[in-house]
Amino acid sequence: MVKICCIGAGYVGGPTMAVIALKCPSIEVAVVDISKSRIAAWNSDQLPIYEPGLDDVVKQCRGKNLFFSTDVEKHVFEADIVFVSVNTPTKTQGLGAGKAADLTYWESAARMIADVSK
Repeated sequence: MVKICCIGAGYVGGPTMAVIALKCPSIEVAVVDISKSRIAAWNSDQLPIYEPGLDDVVKQCRGKNLFFSTDVEKHVFEADIVFVSVNTPTKTQGLGAGKAADLTYWESAARMIADVSK
């Protein structure tokens, strides 16, 4: 079975991976995040974000081929494909302040992927 891991359980990662899980039932999808409260919300009946129909999609797939976890390194290690969907706020200082994306979180995720992936 192909395994996908998405780092980041926000407005992009969570819904995107839920739809992939729905449309590709033979693929195991893990959505991981360091926020315990966000992952707990994805595993509950009160999702952390609202999108029309998302509740039904998650309910159909969660526990079958869609999983939400804080065990980031484990799922990255096991994944065949890793998506990075982390926050990229606007820079507040330095070159590009007020205009460019702050890639601190993305760089941190990339370094961790390089350290633990096979």
